[in-house]
Amino acid sequence: PIQTTSTLYERGFEKILKRQNKEQVPPPAVEPKKPANKKQTKKAAALTNQNQKQGRFRSLEEALKALDVAALQKELDKSQSVFSGNPSVWLKDLASYLNYKLQAPLSEPTLSQHTHDYPYSLVSRELRGIIRGLLAKAAGSLELFFDHCLFTMLQELDKMPGESLHGYRICIQAILQDKPKIATMNLGKFLELLRSHQSRPAKCLTIMWALGQAGFTNLTEGLKVWLGIMLPVLGIKSLSPFAIAYLDRLLLMHPNLTKGFGMIGPKDFFPLLDFAYMPNNSLTPSLQEQLCQLYPRLKVLAFGAKPESVLHTYFPSFLSRATPSCPAEMKKELLSSLTECLTVDPLSASVWRQLYPKHLSHLLLEHLLRSWEQIPKKTQKSLQETIQSFKLANQELLRKGSCSNQDAISCDTACKGLLQQARGYRPPWIRLLLLVLIFAVGFLCHDFRSHSSFQASLSGRLLQSSGFLPAGQQVCAKVYSYSLQGYSWLQETLPAWGSHLLTVVRPGLQLAWTHTNATVSFLSAHCASHLAWFGDSLTSLSQRVQLPATLTQLLQSLRELLLLLHQNVLLPLWHILLKALAQAREHCHEACRGEVTWDCMKTQLGEAARWLWLRLQDITVALLDWALAMISRQ
Repeated sequence: PIQTTSTLYERGFEKILKRQNKEQVPPPAVEPKKPANKKQTKKAAALTNQNQKQGRFRSLEEALKALDVAALQKELDKSQSVFSGNPSVWLKDLASYLNYKLQAPLSEPTLSQHTHDYPYSLVSRELRGIIRGLLAKAAGSLELFFDHCLFTMLQELDKMPGESLHGYRICIQAILQDKPKIATMNLGKFLELLRSHQSRPAKCLTIMWALGQAGFTNLTEGLKVWLGIMLPVLGIKSLSPFAIAYLDRLLLMHPNLTKGFGMIGPKDFFPLLDFAYMPNNSLTPSLQEQLCQLYPRLKVLAFGAKPESVLHTYFPSFLSRATPSCPAEMKKELLSSLTECLTVDPLSASVWRQLYPKHLSHLLLEHLLRSWEQIPKKTQKSLQETIQSFKLANQELLRKGSCSNQDAISCDTACKGLLQQARGYRPPWIRLLLLVLIFAVGFLCHDFRSHSSFQASLSGRLLQSSGFLPAGQQVCAKVYSYSLQGYSWLQETLPAWGSHLLTVVRPGLQLAWTHTNATVSFLSAHCASHLAWFGDSLTSLSQRVQLPATLTQLLQSLRELLLLLHQNVLLPLWHILLKALAQAREHCHEACRGEVTWDCMKTQLGEAARWLWLRLQDITVALLDWALAMISRQ
């Protein structure tokens, strides 16, 4: 620690005041003897006299009221005139004078029973003006003055009677209220100081209290102090309560967390996650519960203003902690955070694909399966591609047997369920329409057959009563009339227009055909030699260039596949088609008795349609009879 130097006040004024106090104290008076039952009264009076000799007050409020501000200003003026070129001496004189005059009862190092700005909140406006004025004059020495106050407080804690440290505390709060960055300029030095006094909790708490004053005016500086000083000692039994209480007060005083974005990264965030949710750690259950309550705000600070661009950096650490053996509350938080990463940051899915073979997290897959409906549609599409790649990876892992089969099987089952959820339930509309059409045709056929005519059938009567049948007949009549008119118009106009068009277009078509024929003849005559040369060059090039063995094997396999397809599929299909055409031709010759005409073909097609219609009627009647029989049995 920095060695303290004697100030002007310590050299002169303090000795003079002590000498005056000694001269003013009267000699002890000789008191008559009293009964033995008043011994306690004598002890109390003796202690009171001793406190009066030491200049102590009952409370700090009384000490501040008794402080002569004019005398303080006079002494500071003398110090500035004597040491005009040494502002650090002025500041030390201020701290020494205040600490000597404000001798109130000692309090615990963190002042936890008071407000965050105690004792500076008790200072009068006039005294604050003097302190701020002097700090402004000695702005270049404030960092050294902060170190002086802190190290002097630590030295006073080594003394057994020990003076109260209110004067130094007031100076520290006054400095950090306007210049909070002074406390965070060299946090590494203070962390080493804290570790060197780790066996002295009072000193450690004093250091933490002094540095923590920077956070009450600036959230960024407060988070720097907490992450650099208090987080490393979180878990030490004597220091953890103040560290968590300070964080609670800091976040309570700064509800607008945007000023602290960017301060907490993955390196600091995940130790806090482990402290908050891992059981049997160095925190007591009450402190762990308090940290769990602060965790959501710490999570907001960690994710920052643009979580869509940073969450993929948190995804690997979340994923590595999501194991079947982790506690239930932690598992719930991890799965929720992983889902948030996948939903908010598109890069999280690519990070997951890279990590999947090493971290077969069926917990996350099963959680996504349970909460699939709550995931946005856009994210569902990207996840569908990711899960499809996971399915292929699962099959590869199961085939190789390079990991636990149980994990791979669980992941594969979850992937299949997710893919089924992603595709959704699609009704077989084509099959349903075909089934409805078959039943409708069967019903109509049965209706017509049972009533022997369309007019007497139930369908005909229903259409007649509803008015659809007359309207349909009118529409059919009009369509038939217009069709006849159109057909007669085509008979009249089409031949004339066709002959005229043929007369106009025929010369151009003949000329185009002549030029095309000449062009093809020229190309075949002059380019045959060039094409032959190109083929020979390509053959020689393929012989000279040694293709890779893999590519050569691939081409050979492709050639064999094409030959196999040609011999076993295409040729048999062609032969079957030719045979079917020949049989159809023979059948047509037999049916038409040697001469195949269009009238004969129409007759054959009508008979085929009639035969198909009768078969369909029979099938429909059989189905209806079977259905009625089943209903009657039930």
